[in-house]
Amino acid sequence: MIVNFSVENFGSIKEKQTLSFEADKSTHLEDTYVVRCGKQRILKLALIYGANASGKTTILKALEFLRDIVIDPESKKNRELNFEPFLFDPDTPKINSTISIEFFQNDVKYFYEVKFIKKAIVSEELNFYKPNKSNIFKRKTNLSNQFTEITLGNKVVSDRIFEKTLESNTLWNNTVLGGYLKTNIDLKELQEVVDWFGGYLHPLIYTRTILEEFVTSRISDKDISKSDVVNILKKADFNISDIVIQEEEKEIPDDFIEFLKKQVKAPSERIKELEEKGKLTTTSLEFEHTVDNVKYTLPVELESQGTRRYYGFAGLLALLIKEPTAFPIDELESSLHPDLYMHFLLSFLLNSKNSQIIATTHNREILDNKDIFRNDVIWFTDKKESCSTELYSLIDFDSSVIRNTTNVLNAYKSGKLNGSPNLGDTYIDLNL
Repeated sequence: MIVNFSVENFGSIKEKQTLSFEADKSTHLEDTYVVRCGKQRILKLALIYGANASGKTTILKALEFLRDIVIDPESKKNRELNFEPFLFDPDTPKINSTISIEFFQNDVKYFYEVKFIKKAIVSEELNFYKPNKSNIFKRKTNLSNQFTEITLGNKVVSDRIFEKTLESNTLWNNTVLGGYLKTNIDLKELQEVVDWFGGYLHPLIYTRTILEEFVTSRISDKDISKSDVVNILKKADFNISDIVIQEEEKEIPDDFIEFLKKQVKAPSERIKELEEKGKLTTTSLEFEHTVDNVKYTLPVELESQGTRRYYGFAGLLALLIKEPTAFPIDELESSLHPDLYMHFLLSFLLNSKNSQIIATTHNREILDNKDIFRNDVIWFTDKKESCSTELYSLIDFDSSVIRNTTNVLNAYKSGKLNGSPNLGDTYIDLNL
């Protein structure tokens, strides 16, 4: 589980900003929200509110960027990292950006920090706590000759061949963890961390992300039970009695392979495989509806946008309940009725054990009911005068602003908590 996550000089974030999943001292809704990891109490949920362009999504993008540079390392050393530093300052493009994360994997706490520029990973460090802090590795990059230097900690058992192999596979724009994925040598300490990034932390789900293929493939591979997804959809009042998935092989048109070779950035081995097979497997998805004891099926393309999105969320919910996992979600409320939005969150909180959701949202209704939320799961982003993002929690406000009896929704609407648009009047003179 994620304990905390910090970002500096990344996108709209200039100064270091930290989002923490550590629960405060309150025992309110303890069994619903809080998971004990060692001696720490970790929250399952973080909801980020804020005006448009205040940096909410940037927080999630930074988390996804960190995941990408760990499990999907660049194959060529001349490729730049896919990010921008803070650009509204003449100095920030010239200095390092930094991301760090603290998390639990198999009851062991890890701390990982990486500093980088567009062209390279500048430095990197990984520690673990058993229970005292021990270093796994430190890395620095000689930027003049583009060479990686890695020093393993004293408690890490390895040999010189492993160290040299790891250094040679870690390009200057790769993380050490990414370089490790290119080796045929096993090291438990690194494998545990790579497994966490690849298995626990999932890619960012945008409003435009089409989850249907992801969920359907997980059902086909038996990673998710179809009956579980159907049951979740029934509880959400979608009148769906079954999910029908059919696979069919079709001949590949002669000119399609040539198109892939010239236009699409697909792996050459995958194109060769398709060329040799000569066929494509297509999957169709339909939802069965039972009306007056008669069963009807509709192709997914004819279903409403809300139905299609919640089918994806039902699959996510099944995964979150079945196994420890974390999903970053942008604009969680998109295409969902407020009651359905609340139903999804409560279903997650009441049924999952060691999973987490970190989501941006504009849905303010949850702030109006202290019976269903804790103050420490609510976060805000605000734009400072420098146009940089400031991230802060509801628990950061003292009793002069937020008391136990305060209506948080009214406080947010009135501007006491910031994190909302500062709008002008609605008169527009097009002649000006």
